[in-house]
Order: sequence, then C-alpha cells, then structure tokens
Amino acid sequence: MNRSLNEIEATAKRAARGAGYSWGLAEEASKATRWLSRHGQDGVVALAVLLDKGFAQPADHRPLATDEVWQSDGDLCPLATGAFLSDCAQHLRSGPVAMRRVAMPLLLLPFAANAASELRCCMRVEIDGQIAVTDGDHLLCPDRLPELAERITVQTSETAPSWRTRRAQMRPDPDSWDRLAMLAHRTYAPATEESRLRGAGAGLSDND
Repeated sequence: MNRSLNEIEATAKRAARGAGYSWGLAEEASKATRWLSRHGQDGVVALAVLLDKGFAQPADHRPLATDEVWQSDGDLCPLATGAFLSDCAQHLRSGPVAMRRVAMPLLLLPFAANAASELRCCMRVEIDGQIAVTDGDHLLCPDRLPELAERITVQTSETAPSWRTRRAQMRPDPDSWDRLAMLAHRTYAPATEESRLRGAGAGLSDND
C-alpha cells in the first residue's frame, strides 16, 4: 500500500519514541525516514531494523573519540551519530570524517544531506567501498547497503552526478510498516473511563 510522506514521518516518529528514543532523536528518525522515502529508498525498513537493535539508550552507540575516527564501545547508532554529524558540519570543510562500525548506514545519509545543504556543496559518503552522493536535495545511492558498515568516510565533493526523481509517496515493506505501527502504538495513552465518556457524546446521561 502506498503511504504519503506525511504518514511515514508521523509513524516513524512515534515508532522511534515507542522503541525508547528521546523525542528529539525520534524527530530526527522521522525526518530521516521521510527524506529517504522521498528519494526512493525504503527508510521504513532501515528504521524498523534499527529499532529492533535496542540502541535507544545511546551511551554505548554514540561517537566517543572524534579526533581521528568516530567510534564507540558498541556499534554506532546512525541517528545519534547523524545528529552529531549535522552539528559538526563545518568541520567537514577541513577534511573528511571517518567512522567505524555504523549500524544501518542508510539512515546516516539524510544527515549527510543536512551537512551538504549547510555547506552548499555535495557530500560524498563511502560505505565499505560503496559510494553515495547527495547535495541535500537529491541522492545517488547504491541499491543495497550493508546492515553494519565497518568503515564510513564522509567528505565534501564538487562532483554532482545525475540525480533520480524524487517521490511524493512510497510503498514501504508491509512487515516493516507493521513493525513501526506496533512500536508507535506504545506512545498512545490507554483510554480512561473519563476519556471514553467524553468521546461518547452524552456519556451515561439520558435526556429523553
């Protein structure tokens, strides 16, 4: 079933929050998933896989050493790492940023796009030898990226390739969509007797 980008963004945000991420990182997850979907990538699958990894408490999954190579005690979370990359975008003017062991690297690309927009250039992302390029508004990406990238390098690029057409809708993988919907459901407060009565119009009163 086709899903609008607005629907994908809203569901992704609640799913990330339902999986335990802060509202701030849930917001980042939703924007990243929407951006990928807009550019022909199934961000829903990528997010569903990531949320099942249990990285919601990112102390062991955010960059600790950033002088030479970004890495952590565990695999890097692309949401926490991507948010840090966006904050450090100006550092890319001085040279590339290298990262080790990044889970679901597809989800890092929207943050590279943010950096490209801020620096007004193209961004080249090398993922275990495969190359993705974005100028912030467009994306050229390999058809298949690994679930865990051993090494990623992000750097500015002057080369602008032929871009693919962007989309207004996406048909995400049904199983992954159902997984996000299930996680999103955790964010809805259970109905109380008072809320049920308010939603029922006259409630228990009888005016006849």
